[in-house]
Amino acid sequence: MEEYRTIYDTQGYVVLPRTLLIPSQDVFDALLTAANNIAAKTRSGAWPHRRIVGRQFPPFDLEGEDDAWGVQHVMHPDLAGDAKVLAEWYTSPEVCKVVCTLVGCREEELQMELFNLLINPQSHNFALRWHRDDIRGDATTEDEENGLAAWNFGVQWNTALYKDSCLYVVPGTHKVPRTSAQRAHSSTLDPPENPLDMPGSIPLTLQPGETVFYNSNILHLGTYTSATPRATLHACMGSTQGGSSRARNVLQHGLEWMEENRFKEGLDEKGRAMLERTLMMKEGLSGEVGYSLVN
Repeated sequence: MEEYRTIYDTQGYVVLPRTLLIPSQDVFDALLTAANNIAAKTRSGAWPHRRIVGRQFPPFDLEGEDDAWGVQHVMHPDLAGDAKVLAEWYTSPEVCKVVCTLVGCREEELQMELFNLLINPQSHNFALRWHRDDIRGDATTEDEENGLAAWNFGVQWNTALYKDSCLYVVPGTHKVPRTSAQRAHSSTLDPPENPLDMPGSIPLTLQPGETVFYNSNILHLGTYTSATPRATLHACMGSTQGGSSRARNVLQHGLEWMEENRFKEGLDEKGRAMLERTLMMKEGLSGEVGYSLVN
């Protein structure tokens, strides 16, 4: 695992093989079934917590297109058995081991954060703009430096359940501010016509079961086509070492449901401990959470 940590630290992302996080075909099949069930509920309107075409960042719970490119809160107890499958995987030894290695923390420091699902829209093509998840596009160089320095206490990941070629990144930008040329491609609210116009950008392709772990303040974007099936597990996990540094980026998604007893009671002992650390982070905040980025 240490070689993956070195790649992650250097590039800001690392692609891991299926066997490191999904130990068997049965587990893969269960994840795919749960993801497809949840996607179907979202597209039918039965599950309202969705990311709609035309809305790039939180808050997502606004009126807009019926077409969705993502699903929020896939561990929510209202999703019943599908949520249980996903929550058990999120807190599994395989996932937690990788996160601890990449973040450099102990399991007893892990905190439960976000677990969502990225899907293909049914009737629209859609793209996000170049962004860092918790640093705004109009940030000064100094603001970027400060934001990047504080963003070492968690990791985000995409686990593809179908072949996925949606993510583009600029390797190394998790450590350094944008160049003037990169800033020119990432200072508006508009997605690019061609993601590869961004200096240094590369596309990432995942085969079914592969996972890319990445620092979410790396310059990145996602593209969404209605022509290709997509079901990609999209999650993040943090460490208590970061104090409240990750609070806004996590809590902006609206996680009040995670405080309900019925959610806690559905978790195993490790999951409840991870959740408790997140709730302690929330309790330590003062003032409004706000939003990391603007639409």
